[in-house]
Amino acid sequence: MEDKVLKASKLLDIRFSEVDSMRVVWHGSYPLYFEDAREEFGRQYKLEYLRIADFGYFAPLVDLQFHYRKPITYGMRPRIDIIYRPTEAAKIIFDYEIHDPDTDELMASGRSVQVFMDMNYQLVWTTPDFYQEWKRMWNLL
Repeated sequence: MEDKVLKASKLLDIRFSEVDSMRVVWHGSYPLYFEDAREEFGRQYKLEYLRIADFGYFAPLVDLQFHYRKPITYGMRPRIDIIYRPTEAAKIIFDYEIHDPDTDELMASGRSVQVFMDMNYQLVWTTPDFYQEWKRMWNLL
């Protein structure tokens, strides 16, 4: 059986406030781009942060990685792709790719890992029922 891939894409507008004096995207802007991608994924696949909270959980980041390959500069409109990576653990794992708008060349990539906490800020070690049901809904089990 072929693995089902859940993927979303979004065009980024590189703003002047996100670049350094060389007009290259400042490294601190990348977490914001990844966050924009996570929000887009959530909208498309019904896994928004407020929906997670409605079920009584938070989903904080515990790991965030970046790999830079080519500068992103002011005025570009690169595409960011976010790919969900299924796991049996009580985690949400995403891979990211940022592509050049003209050549489709890979400019940056990354990965994030989120875990679940209850509303008392206690780590949840088992997969929450709502997340298990979400996986079932998208045929990820």
